[in-house]
Amino acid sequence: MFPASRPRRLRRTPALRELTRETHLRPEALVYPLFVRHGKGVKTEIASMPGQYHFSPDTIVAEAGAALEDGVRAVLLFGLPDAKDAEGSEAWSDDGAVQVAVRSLKKAFPDLLVITDVCLCEYTSHGHCGVIEKGGVVNDATLPLLARAAVSHARAGADLVAPSDMMDGRVAAIREALDEENFSDTAILSYAAKYASAFYGPFREAAGSTPQFGDRRAYQMDPANVEEAMREIALDIDEGADLVMVKPALAYLDVIRRAKDAFPVPIAAYNVSGEYAMLEAAAARGWLDRERAILETLTSIRRAGASIILTYHAREAARLLR
Repeated sequence: MFPASRPRRLRRTPALRELTRETHLRPEALVYPLFVRHGKGVKTEIASMPGQYHFSPDTIVAEAGAALEDGVRAVLLFGLPDAKDAEGSEAWSDDGAVQVAVRSLKKAFPDLLVITDVCLCEYTSHGHCGVIEKGGVVNDATLPLLARAAVSHARAGADLVAPSDMMDGRVAAIREALDEENFSDTAILSYAAKYASAFYGPFREAAGSTPQFGDRRAYQMDPANVEEAMREIALDIDEGADLVMVKPALAYLDVIRRAKDAFPVPIAAYNVSGEYAMLEAAAARGWLDRERAILETLTSIRRAGASIILTYHAREAARLLR
């Protein structure tokens, strides 16, 4: 006798599949990362990330407006300075590319959610995420610089600041500085479990943030560790993080799931540049169905437990989800 239970009955038609779908991907859950640099009229494609660009503050407004029309309501900004120094001082300059872009975006689209990456690697001459002493990144001397950058972003109008440096104690330092400057409503999205990943290569070209010596494994996480990720996330929540992030996403779906099950705050996941570039390269060669692969990838991240997904495919995914 054939079994009475036939799961295929609920897959028979599109309407049945939609009715019984367990995981739902919505445009409102997507955050669109953007790269901003000084100048006017700049829109230069990034070679290792086809379809992604460097924008100037004026052209980024047009891009964000188009994203809003597609249904994407949030952007994450990374800045490229004109000049770099050992401390990364443009990170907290009120005239920095990010700060100018934030003011322009909030003026044009008051309801757009603007998130800013808080780190020093794009701004330092050595390419590391903190102050260098005796050939290594020192933790505590970096914290006040990160706090200054976060306050400058909040002053420009950022809704959330997102520290990505992986220094111990930086969430507490940023929270204290924001509160002292009367930015108590500015939320912190912490890159709480950021791994020392091979999948950041295209981003480092895009942001000009490749370390000039060594690597970041002394402060970013070992890809083999998950219990450590839970400790990192717990520490950041205790220090005042309002949301936490796992980065990258696809090689760390188990970490996203563990975080979702363990913590009562929204979990974000970053579908990073290398993951984007792999999909684009395979699609360009006809090796996979690009549109289906985009949605399947993002759905897997959502299914793992992420309520927020940062992805360079945000605009296209939003259009496909209409």
